[in-house]
Amino acid sequence: MYDIGEGVLADATEAVRWFRLAADQGNASAQFNLGLMYGNGEGVLADHISAHMWFNIAGGNGDEEARKSRERVEAKMALAEISEAVNSARACISSDCQNCR
Repeated sequence: MYDIGEGVLADATEAVRWFRLAADQGNASAQFNLGLMYGNGEGVLADHISAHMWFNIAGGNGDEEARKSRERVEAKMALAEISEAVNSARACISSDCQNCR
């Protein structure tokens, strides 16, 4: 079950869709949840780079748990992957979430 704020969804793919809509509007909680979804491969293929990117963005928007989660996923990544994730976060932020992984 996934709490999207407006209700609870049982389908992970649908939850990702709703989290992405909210994340694109700057919702740090949705950005954090996208990081979790990518980190765990729920509703999307597992992708540490995308997880790091969303945790990084959420952390920048004040979500402390996202910062901790970013550090945990970072421990599983190569330096080149971390660099790619940071660059992806910058591109996402500078495009008002229009150019995100």
